[in-house]
Amino acid sequence: MTLAERLRAALAEGHSRDGAFLPSDTRDPRIDGDIALSPAAVLVAITDRAEPGLILTQRSERLRKHAGQIAFPGGRVDASDADEIAGALREAEEEIGLPPHLAQVIGTSDRYHTFTGFDIVPVLAVIPPDLPLRPQESEVADWFELPLAYALDPANRTQHAVEFEGAVRHYYEIMWQERRIWGITAAILANLSRRLGAA
Repeated sequence: MTLAERLRAALAEGHSRDGAFLPSDTRDPRIDGDIALSPAAVLVAITDRAEPGLILTQRSERLRKHAGQIAFPGGRVDASDADEIAGALREAEEEIGLPPHLAQVIGTSDRYHTFTGFDIVPVLAVIPPDLPLRPQESEVADWFELPLAYALDPANRTQHAVEFEGAVRHYYEIMWQERRIWGITAAILANLSRRLGAA
């Protein structure tokens, strides 16, 4: 069975087994009540290796929002995009030069609603290893690959609390080498870990 087939089966089994069991982890904890949401998508690009990897980016320090943070390639879904999958593939091509035709789409994981007003759809795809990816300098400072097993292992994920606007908010954090993966990216990975049966 190929990596794509294994991931597709695990994702389908996770959705059928658990249904919508993640509502508490699909909203930014700062959201209080309903907010208007704009469609967005990120590409969870998994490298086809014996030990699969996960492609993440480090956002440019020059950006006004989330400067320097670790993120999936992705962004707002444009009106010209056919759907969230098309939006994720377009954004990945723009941000790191990933050719859309090389991404074998597996499916989507749990949506994540952000305090800044986005409804983010994580799109899973398998890509060939060792592609000559090139970061778009205006948005992406760097990209890197970390082991998928490490990213999904609950033992490598910690939950923290911080007081924000008079309330205690919880967030996930994953440390890998010198990189801090937290916030939306870590929450999406935590949800994906559960969907794929890692915990």
